[in-house]
Amino acid sequence: MDKQAKIYVAGHRGMVGSAICRYLQGQGYSNLLLAGRETLDLCRQAEVEQFVAQHAPEYVIIAAARVGGIHANSTYPAEFIRDNIQIATNLVDASYRAKVKKVLFLGSSCIYPKLAPQPMTEDCLLTGALEPTNQWYAIAKIAGIKLCQAYREQYGFNAISAMPTNLYGPEDNFHDLNAHVIPALIARFHQAKLAGQPSVMAWGTGSPRREFLHVDDLAEAVIHLLDHYEGGQQVNVGTGQDVTIKHLTELVAQTVGYMGEIVWDSSKPDGTPRKLLDISKIEALGWSPKIDLAQGLQGAYQWYLDHIDAVRMR
Repeated sequence: MDKQAKIYVAGHRGMVGSAICRYLQGQGYSNLLLAGRETLDLCRQAEVEQFVAQHAPEYVIIAAARVGGIHANSTYPAEFIRDNIQIATNLVDASYRAKVKKVLFLGSSCIYPKLAPQPMTEDCLLTGALEPTNQWYAIAKIAGIKLCQAYREQYGFNAISAMPTNLYGPEDNFHDLNAHVIPALIARFHQAKLAGQPSVMAWGTGSPRREFLHVDDLAEAVIHLLDHYEGGQQVNVGTGQDVTIKHLTELVAQTVGYMGEIVWDSSKPDGTPRKLLDISKIEALGWSPKIDLAQGLQGAYQWYLDHIDAVRMR
């Protein structure tokens, strides 16, 4: 991409969108098109179509989404499937009509079957049943992938899809119930440390294995794909390594400095037994992650400490 190209980052205030903006700006891209919710409702087709047609971006990165962990998915199933399908449909269609040069749609590794062979290749898509605890979000993201493929097949529109694994980093959601596992654990252990709590409750058994990618690594991968990938199939973005939730929880406690006991509530759902992405496709394109988990957790906790007052207001 030319450094002066107009790039619209949808969802620029979220964890993923803000990381993409930081990376673009750090690489000298100076013509970013940004719009907050107060300016543009991405669930409103007419608003999106008018905005994209008026501003005519050359590239569109769809990082906007309604996101959350197991509790949020279970509590708000209608919002998760409706809003995410609307965002994808409105942005892809408006981009096609405005003759955008290229679109990148961001999905999630939860699109793959619950019991998919590990590590999961891109070919695993739609080969089995989904994990019930996040099926609403997964179905919406699968629809987004297929939307990009359909517009490519019927119209020759240059839309690609990237499927990141579990993400963490600056601008994450640290709400104890609606957050993903890493920010929820950071907030819980920090509060327990301050309160002198002798123990902290963790969900499930701790046995599932998960892969975690720092959001700054994802941002670099997104731009790499815009520069180097033209295919219709989605591309996995991860680290190629996973850890048990038990190990992760202990590592977060160590990072925060919490010395109490971790008690596991096995009545709570574990979710998918294992989720590890095969990243050989993006590695063959010349990209690999740079931030290891221990280093990334240190940075995530420091960001939480630096922004704790703002986090509490969300």
